[in-house]
Amino acid sequence: MSKDIRIKKGLNINLVGAAEQTTSKAVTSNVYALNLEDFHGITPKMLIKEGAEVKAGEPIFFNKKIEEMLFVSPVSGELVEIVRGARRRILTIKILADKEQRYLTHDKIDLKKADADEIRTALLKSGCWPFIKQRPYDIVANPDLVPKAIFISGYTTAPLAADVDYVLRGKEKEVQAAIDALSKLTPGTIHVSVGNTSTSPFSKIEGITLHKVSGPHPAGLVGTQINKIDPINKGEVVWTIAPQDLIIMGEWLLTGKFNAERTVALAGSAVKSPKYYTTKIGAEISTFLYASGVDLKKFRLINGDVLTGYKVRPDGYLGFYNNTVTAIPEGDDYEFFGWNKPVFNKISPTRALTFSWLKPNKKYDLDTNTNGEHRAFVVTGLYEQVFPFDIYPLQLLKACMVKDLDEMEQLGLYEVAPEDFALTEFVCISKQPHQKIIREGLDLLYQEIG
Repeated sequence: MSKDIRIKKGLNINLVGAAEQTTSKAVTSNVYALNLEDFHGITPKMLIKEGAEVKAGEPIFFNKKIEEMLFVSPVSGELVEIVRGARRRILTIKILADKEQRYLTHDKIDLKKADADEIRTALLKSGCWPFIKQRPYDIVANPDLVPKAIFISGYTTAPLAADVDYVLRGKEKEVQAAIDALSKLTPGTIHVSVGNTSTSPFSKIEGITLHKVSGPHPAGLVGTQINKIDPINKGEVVWTIAPQDLIIMGEWLLTGKFNAERTVALAGSAVKSPKYYTTKIGAEISTFLYASGVDLKKFRLINGDVLTGYKVRPDGYLGFYNNTVTAIPEGDDYEFFGWNKPVFNKISPTRALTFSWLKPNKKYDLDTNTNGEHRAFVVTGLYEQVFPFDIYPLQLLKACMVKDLDEMEQLGLYEVAPEDFALTEFVCISKQPHQKIIREGLDLLYQEIG
């Protein structure tokens, strides 16, 4: 049985360069890397040293605060470098991959007989636990807490993001195994939201409550769905997990092997042949970048989608949670009197200066130019037009900036993650870094209360 969710507030950013639904195998990467920035709030403690040989799925570090939480290597090979920053903080771990992959194999789990403690222990030692994130705070889930529900978004509305229905096709067996395991970790419901129940692979999955979601972005964000289905109150915890991570988790449960394979959408107007590539977590982006004929003259390479991803070099590495790589033109030039003439090639939520409202389905070739500079907040009402939560976005941002813990709590910071403010950041005429502000507010709240 499905329950419909209709989102009215939001904004679809239609960009040219969507990935065609064809998949190629990426060139095998020589080096794979784990970026510790992907695991926000984790203090790593190394289990092995530089020069050590590892198998795929073998633990390489653990969480200092929760020692049972292990992080494993995506491939077999030699740990060639541990990149450190200030105060010897670990930034990146690089592994030179073997030509023939070797896997660390665990005993398979009997999902029908295993209880919650056995499932939790197995996922912690497998390296699959970091795929589970929790709200509040948007961090890797604390295994000592019991979530009131688990949420999975099978509907993508972010610009040029990988299509969930396409990447999950044929993987229903692994997804079902992961759902069966997760269902034992919560007394509540596993909520899955999809765009079209008739074509979604989730329509064949048992043990879930299916929701049909429609509307503009951010309808596809799991935070929006949580807000409309079962909002988070103080003292409550919910878990979230991305659909592709269910495949890796399910395969480990069925085979005992950690297979870090991932289907990545390479998209954007700078890509001549945008499509999907099969690679592994932490692979060099260049292994599938150049095969699609990316225009190398002036482009911005983004690890993720254009709203929530981060800038990366072509010799960078695929993020732990990312299944999209976007290449769009670099906006390093400015139009003379660009603010004082009609604009036809930019999108805007208002009718001022731009004519994007005349063709709502038009696709745009946007660059990274912010078309303005950082300034004090200007009250325009634009945030509320694209923010579907029952929250005052401007007031919450200001509460985070002044570090008012009571206001942050009362205004709903427990419910949100930085990605939920990506769209308000896009329409912000003050060019304020909304996602950074929310992230800092969450960190402060977690430090003081969590």
